[in-house]
This record gives sequence, C-alpha cells and structure tokens, in this order.
Amino acid sequence: MVFAEILEKAGGAGLFQALQALTLILPSILMPSQMLLENFVAATPDHRCWAHMLDNGSEAPANLTPEALLTVSIPLGPSHRPHPCRRFRQPQWQLLDSNTTATNWSEAAMEPCVDGWVYDRSTFTSTIVAQWDLVCDDQGLKALAQSIFMAGILVGSMAWGLLSHRRFGRKLMLTWCILQVALAGTSTVSAPNFLVYCGLRFLSAVGMAGITMASAILVEWTVSRWRAVTMTILGCSYSAGQMTLGGLAFALRDWRDLQLAVSTPFFAFFLISWWLPESACWLMVMGKPDQALQELKKVARINGHREAEKTLTVEVLMSSMEEEMASAKAHRSVLNLFRVPELRWRACSLFLVSFFLMTSYYGLVLDLQNLGSDIFLLQVLFGAVDIVARVTTVFLFRFFGRRMTLASFQTLAGFCILANMLVPQDMQTLRVVFAVLGKGCFGIILNCMIIYKPELFPTSLRMTTDGFLQSAGRLGAIIGPLIRMTCQALPLLPPILYGTAPIVASLIILLFLPETQGLPLPDTIEDLKNQRSAAAKANRQKVVIKENTYF
Repeated sequence: MVFAEILEKAGGAGLFQALQALTLILPSILMPSQMLLENFVAATPDHRCWAHMLDNGSEAPANLTPEALLTVSIPLGPSHRPHPCRRFRQPQWQLLDSNTTATNWSEAAMEPCVDGWVYDRSTFTSTIVAQWDLVCDDQGLKALAQSIFMAGILVGSMAWGLLSHRRFGRKLMLTWCILQVALAGTSTVSAPNFLVYCGLRFLSAVGMAGITMASAILVEWTVSRWRAVTMTILGCSYSAGQMTLGGLAFALRDWRDLQLAVSTPFFAFFLISWWLPESACWLMVMGKPDQALQELKKVARINGHREAEKTLTVEVLMSSMEEEMASAKAHRSVLNLFRVPELRWRACSLFLVSFFLMTSYYGLVLDLQNLGSDIFLLQVLFGAVDIVARVTTVFLFRFFGRRMTLASFQTLAGFCILANMLVPQDMQTLRVVFAVLGKGCFGIILNCMIIYKPELFPTSLRMTTDGFLQSAGRLGAIIGPLIRMTCQALPLLPPILYGTAPIVASLIILLFLPETQGLPLPDTIEDLKNQRSAAAKANRQKVVIKENTYF
C-alpha cells in the first residue's frame, strides 16, 4: 500500500479537499495583484517641468492665458507636446507671434527640470513615479523596482524550498509567508523614500514565493485523478486575479489605497490558513509518524470516513511508505542532470527556453502603458484571454501535440510583439489587439510548459529539474524589466529583444526536444531511452504507411 492508497482511505476527494482548495484560492486571486502592481502604482503620468512664470501665480502676467504661458515656458517634445524633461531658461516671447516658425532650439536655450515637475493627475491622483520623481533621467528606476521584486521571488524560492523541506514544513511556511506579504505590503504605503519602498517590495516577493510553493500541499492531499482539475481551478483563479487587479486599479486611483487593498486581505488569509494540516508525506520523511497519523485522521474525520480513523495506524504508515521515504531522503543533485547526454540536452534546452520565455513575458505584462492608453481595460482583457488560453490548451494538444503547440505559439507571441512595435501610437485599437493576442499566446505557452516539462525527465530527478528550470525562468523575469532601462538610448531594443526571444526559444524546442504526447511519465533513465526507441519505431511505421498509401 502506497500513500495514494492511504489517502483514498482517508478520502482523497471530499469535503476536506474542497475546503483546502478554497483556502488556497483566496490568496491566489490577489497574487497577480502583487506581481503586476507596478503597472498602476508606478504608472507614469503626463508631466512637464515646473516653470516660474507658468506655475507661480504671482509671476504670471495677468493678460496672458495659461496656454500662452505654456508656449513661452516649455518647448515642444518629440510628439509635438510639451517636453517632459526640458524647459526654456528664459521665456520665449517671440513664440507668441503667429509668424514665428522656429521649432528647433539649441541646448543653450533650454535646461533640465531643476525645480521639479508638474504631473497630470486626471488618471491617477498619486503614483510612486510622481511622489519620488521617477521620470526623465531617473525613469529607469521604475524598471529597477520591478526587477528587485522579481529577484525577491527568486531568493524566496531558493530559501523557502530549502527551509520548508528540512526544517519548517509546508504549513508553517505558508502561514508565515502570508503574514509576511501582509506586513510588508501594508508597510509599503509608509515608505519614506524609494529605497525603502523597494526593500519592502522585495520582502513581499520573498513571501509570495513561499505561498506559490505551498500549492504542493494541495497536490499532496489530493488523489491523482483530481489533481489536474484542482490545479486548473487554481490557475483560473490566478487569471481571475488579473481581472480583479484591473477593476481595483480603476476604482482606486491613489497608489497607497491600491496597495492597501491588495495587501490587507492577507491578514485574513493568515488567520484562515491555520486550519490547514501539515503534509503527511513530509512528516513521515522527517521521522514524525505520530503527527502524520494525526493529520490523516483529521482529514478522514472531515471527509466523513470514520472507519479510517480506526484502521490507520503508525505501523501501517511505516510499512506502506518505506519505499517513498527512502526515495525522498536520497540526495538528488542538479549535477545528475548533466551526467547523462540525454538529460543534459533536455535540461540545457529547457533552461534557455524558460529564460527566454520569462524575459519576454514579463517584458510584456509589466509595461501596459506602452501597449495601450486604457491600461485598466487592458489588464482585464489580459486576465480574460488567460482563462481562454487555459481551456484552449487541452484541445490544441489533441491535434498538434506538446512540442508543436509550444513552438508555434512561441513564434506567434514573438511576431505579435514585433508587429506591435511597428504600429503607430495613435492606432490604439490595433495595438491592444496585438497585445491581447500576444498575452493569449503566452497563456497557452505557460500551460504547455507545466504539462510538457515533467514528461521529459525521470521521476527521481523531476523535482530537481523543476527547481532548476524555475530558477532559469525567474532569472529571465529579473532581466525582462531591466531591458527597458535601455529605452532612452535605444528605444527599439526592448521590443526587438522581447519579440525575438520567444522565436529563438521555439527553434530550440523544434531542434532539440522530443514529442511526448501519448507516452507514459518516465520513471528511470532507461524509460527515456525506451521512449526514444519507441518514437523512432513509430516514425518508421508512419513512413511505411505513407509509402503504401502513395502507391
């Protein structure tokens, strides 16, 4: 009897699993709000230099309109609007003459915004960009804040992965991480400067990494036939969270209000999470069979399986999980992936694919202002198309398989980004269409990766590989926003890199990775070799069938 059979006795799909899924869905809805928050709290409003005559009422001539004062105080920028980063050193009165045609001004006639900026507050009453003047020469700091947040997720994943397995377990990690997100998130509104803001966002990201990893609790307490459905529901809750963020940002235009709205509910989630049981598998591995038995009986009691409370004993647990405990305690190093040529090619290929994918993905979703003027609607559309993508993936697999689906939609996503680069800013509808289509492609790609990755590696190395590839993806998520810091010097470089990255990833998939549709999950390296032989044999049979049909 293995743990799956023991779980069936305690109830592998009952009231407990439903309550547990609901408990984990609640924070999952606000997870996207934390990750994508800078689209709104760090939105860049229209701005111009503060000018003495224009913004100091005592210096303004009474006979001139605000429009005339703006004309003589602020030069026109590249888009024939007031320049966001320059002002005239002295009022240019000659510009009020309708016969004046001069439009190019030397640097000697202009100066930077030495007295600060004036911001348009018609869309957002307050953002961190306006509060700490993250514009002009400092506009790259916005992308830096996003990368620091992504670095927090990478650090959190590594730290919590180690601590939860060896010391704290799943439940304590989950409850503490929820509390950490709540405390760091609510404290952010009191940040006195940008550096403290970034530090608090980093701590919040570390906590979010732990919450994400806690989904393992749900998998371990759910029987295999219901795991796919449960994880799909969790995935859809994440998509719904993206739509929720768009609605919250539309209603709350002050960055502090929005920050509190997506952070304070985690205090409630912290209190709710205490009822969750610890992982029985982890307790057994750590040599705590009595506690594991106690948690199993708790699950059986909630599911109404009273007889299991009598039949389940410590001896039954120890005998049934002896093999699983030995396997879990075995040391699985990342280096094992590189000792076998078959695994080496797959690991290196997927490392690059994960890196390129996340670089491009977060370059797209963390820069809504560059994709459309109505970022609230765009965020809602991104969430809606993500749900459609999750449903569509199942049908695409039936017709095209894993490998071709993944490669083709990587290419399509890249072309959508490159096409958006060529669309003029005034064609907002077309830009939104390309952006939403690209986001939908990424939704399909991410779903494909979740299913495709485990099918490429044996059971003994599957978790090790997953951690290795997730690190690659999070490294790409850090690099993605940093690429936007080159916008001032090379404005076309970010979209070109974001567009070509998934196309290169699709070529890697087609050249170096096999198709796995219809094949069982490999348990050993020998299984991988047998799969390759079976695939080659199937291809030869297809060739023979085609030749017979032709003749």
